[in-house]
Amino acid sequence: MYSFCLKLKDEKIADFVLNKLEELKKDSSLLFSKRNFKIYTNIIVHYNGKSYIEFYEQLSLLITNTITKFYEKNLLKKVLYTNYFYFSKTEQKEILKIAKSLIESDEQKSKSELIYISVYNYILENKSMILDGFVNFRLKDYMEIIDYIIDLSVNSFLIKREYLEFVNLLKTYIESRPSTTPLVHLIYLNNESILLDKNKEIIDTDTDIFTAKYLSDISFSSNDYALNTLLNLLPKKIIIHTLSEEDDFLTTLKLIFENRIEFCFDCEICNLYKSTISAIHNISEKNV
Repeated sequence: MYSFCLKLKDEKIADFVLNKLEELKKDSSLLFSKRNFKIYTNIIVHYNGKSYIEFYEQLSLLITNTITKFYEKNLLKKVLYTNYFYFSKTEQKEILKIAKSLIESDEQKSKSELIYISVYNYILENKSMILDGFVNFRLKDYMEIIDYIIDLSVNSFLIKREYLEFVNLLKTYIESRPSTTPLVHLIYLNNESILLDKNKEIIDTDTDIFTAKYLSDISFSSNDYALNTLLNLLPKKIIIHTLSEEDDFLTTLKLIFENRIEFCFDCEICNLYKSTISAIHNISEKNV
């Protein structure tokens, strides 16, 4: 018979583990009980079946899921508050929000595997586990991912803050200058911009970085020159004829020019460029 004792300090965690063990209990091969001893709630598991490897795997997965569910957010907070204590509480809250989003996405599988391997190797050689101690001292590889997620979240937060400062700077500039152009059409196609005046004549984009109104060390897309031209023209109205889904560049234009922006999806200009795309696509297919 294999016996294992999981020592927990939190009754909520104990209830979670007991419920999961109840789900795993298929026959009399698995028995478990709960006993309170001093500061710990001890969950004692007995297994007398033949598939020990399968049982180890199930128990390791259960402990892994318990760690990610009950410890992960606190570990993120601990690393953030220790390494980035100089951010304000509001800033830390925003960074933590980014971290939670990141750790629940792409990193989920790899970090869970690291926890699982550590747990599996531990229960093969030990008959008991103090879960708090295991999390704090036995998950080095997992904690490296937690550190990485926090660092990534801080960088994301700083980039977002710079972006908002950039947008506010340009909004202030626009509001402080009189408009010099009544209307500009912006055709947005394959992440590239074409500017037309009110007579639908092409406007040459301003490529002189020395007269740029945007911050030269911040770039959001390949359309910086188009943005710089719009900032020089300061149109009262910008009609965006977009044949693409909204991306960072279009979002930035909306934030900067606000109520000067109008979107169009079906007009003479839109249809002209749709026809052009269709013709190019047909020619490409014939040449293949």
